[in-house]
Amino acid sequence: MKRHPFTVEDLWALPRVGTPVPAPDGCSVVVPVTTWSMATNEGTTRLWRVEEGRAPRALTGLGSSSTQPAVSPDGTRVAFVRKPGGPTGDGAGKPGARFPEAPQLWVLPLDGGEPERITDLPLGVADPRWFPDGRRIAFLAGLLSDAPTIEGTAKLHAEREADPVKARVTENRLYRYWDRWLTDGRIHHLFVVDLVTRKMLDLLPGSRRWFDLMDPADQYRIAPDGKEIAFAACRTRPPYDPWIWGVFTVRVPERIEPRARVAAPKCLTHRHRAEAGRPVYSPDGRWILFGMQRELGFYADRRRLSAHDRRTGRQTILTESWDRSAAGWTFSQDGKTIWLIAEDEARTSLFALDFRAALRKPEQHPPRRIARGGTFGAPQIANGRIFATFDTLSAPPEVVCLSRDGGTKRRWTRFCAPRMSRVELGRVREDHFEGAARDRVQMFVVEPARRLRGPAPLVHMIHGGPHGVFGDNWHWRWSAHALAAPGYRVALVNFHGSTSWGQEFAQCIQGRWGDQPFEDILAATDKLIRDGLVDAKRMAAAGGSYGGYMTSWIAARCDRFACVVNHAGVCDPQAEWASDVTQGWMRALGGAPWDDPEGMDRWSPMRHARGFRTPMLVIHGERDFRVPYDQGLAIYNVYRAMQQPARLVCYPDENHWILKPRNSRHWYGEVLGWLARWIGKGARGRKSHGAGTPRGIPAPCRTDPPRA
Repeated sequence: MKRHPFTVEDLWALPRVGTPVPAPDGCSVVVPVTTWSMATNEGTTRLWRVEEGRAPRALTGLGSSSTQPAVSPDGTRVAFVRKPGGPTGDGAGKPGARFPEAPQLWVLPLDGGEPERITDLPLGVADPRWFPDGRRIAFLAGLLSDAPTIEGTAKLHAEREADPVKARVTENRLYRYWDRWLTDGRIHHLFVVDLVTRKMLDLLPGSRRWFDLMDPADQYRIAPDGKEIAFAACRTRPPYDPWIWGVFTVRVPERIEPRARVAAPKCLTHRHRAEAGRPVYSPDGRWILFGMQRELGFYADRRRLSAHDRRTGRQTILTESWDRSAAGWTFSQDGKTIWLIAEDEARTSLFALDFRAALRKPEQHPPRRIARGGTFGAPQIANGRIFATFDTLSAPPEVVCLSRDGGTKRRWTRFCAPRMSRVELGRVREDHFEGAARDRVQMFVVEPARRLRGPAPLVHMIHGGPHGVFGDNWHWRWSAHALAAPGYRVALVNFHGSTSWGQEFAQCIQGRWGDQPFEDILAATDKLIRDGLVDAKRMAAAGGSYGGYMTSWIAARCDRFACVVNHAGVCDPQAEWASDVTQGWMRALGGAPWDDPEGMDRWSPMRHARGFRTPMLVIHGERDFRVPYDQGLAIYNVYRAMQQPARLVCYPDENHWILKPRNSRHWYGEVLGWLARWIGKGARGRKSHGAGTPRGIPAPCRTDPPRA
């Protein structure tokens, strides 16, 4: 079969494999797999049962999406959330539903049979989890804080839908998030349903606490004896200034009755100064393991693991001396080992922590890396086996099974293999160079599928954050292979501020966004030119969010690039105070409008607009609350007022990310078209204005100390 270079059509034709959920015996897993359709512009998630050495078997159909599977303790049933809609237009499934447009809880026998709808709630459910007795299921359900009961929420929601006045009113510091307003008072509550009696109980009656605002799933666990639930939620109250996440426990009554008395939740982290979350019980029920941070307002502060002793109330931090940030932790079945993942020098590795040894002498027993290379998802443990997703820059996620020592890794799924067998990807290599402050900086370089001889056009892909990473993982929105396919070398520089090289490396650019990362990107460019890999007259830079900020800063501060692509980028730090989250902005942006506007201006691309000469493609989503789309309009308007070449693309139905298949296809068309126009075959490339810095613009600051 003849292969072809990777395209955006291939990207959207690939199935997207989610987190595997193993059966208790470890002989099978249930996997959510999402497929997207360009024709319908929609995606559908199906659940598949996978047994080692056998072809996957579909558990759910195409009529509606089925997500968030949870296998029962005896391995005979799977609970899941079914969402209405889908390519066939199927709704809630069976007739009689009062709320057919909301996702509901369903249960399906794994050996065959029809699924059964368990709930019918006005705002739907999320994240079901079985109790150890196999008779009860816990789940999250949305309620309105002004009417925090099922019937009250149903009535108030209907009244609001019918009311022509849609005003949003608030006095809170945090009042909208990502792409939705929080002023409607929608709050998740923890419910329990008895599958025999079908009676439900709200464990958090009257609660006004938010669960995670991006994704409330994976924020609670049930104790091994079924008598308690530990959960993570916002522990501060309106006006949420500051807003801090904490860990709570709540007792579960022996009998599930709608009017059963429920004790108030207990906060385990009320003395913590910053975030804490994702509690997990040890198998013997004595310990609650959770992650915590020390610095409020710095989202990349490394996450330490803390063990709470339920007998004594004492808490022991297990990974204080470990310069990595823990994620996706779980206990082994004997409780002796904690399995976790962590970013580790542009990869997400699997680690093991000796729990008992770490309790005694944590500084002497840090997590031990047992598997590295590419990106592992959160480990799932069953019968001595470790299941996770695994992907790389050149391989989309699939389910793998590892031995406890990490020495054996077997692939359990090949959902993407048919499509990947038809495409040809270019080589990926890793390189290092001397960056700012003479530090060693890492980058990946992705080649196009067709072999290049000599210098080629360069495209820098600049990651967001800024405290993020372009790692050895498959990226669904920014595909390096799709951008390399026309014949470009694509560089992914993990500049100062990137995560996975420790706390100091990530934190050093606080208050100086345009400093070391700018130097690192230029140093990487110089190395690629010296190595004979890049045509210095045909170079481009593209990035989103902070990456969009950096392309704007590059456009203001140097003229080495023939064009830039600015997706959802910050161009004016003062205007970024319109963002949804402003906690921590003073330190991140270098100042505050009422206290140190000069500090903000110093690293503001807009304050250096006199240097704008590099042609810029500006892309933004109108539903973007993280970097409001006025930022894109502002820099585009300045460009046009200066009579500089620019192009604006605005998506009214997208947020900070481009998520719809057809919009994504259009996005790639715009980006690749812009690159072809300025650095493609036949393009004239850069028109030099000097030795690399525009006239009248001061050289980048390299010596000033970081701002506090």
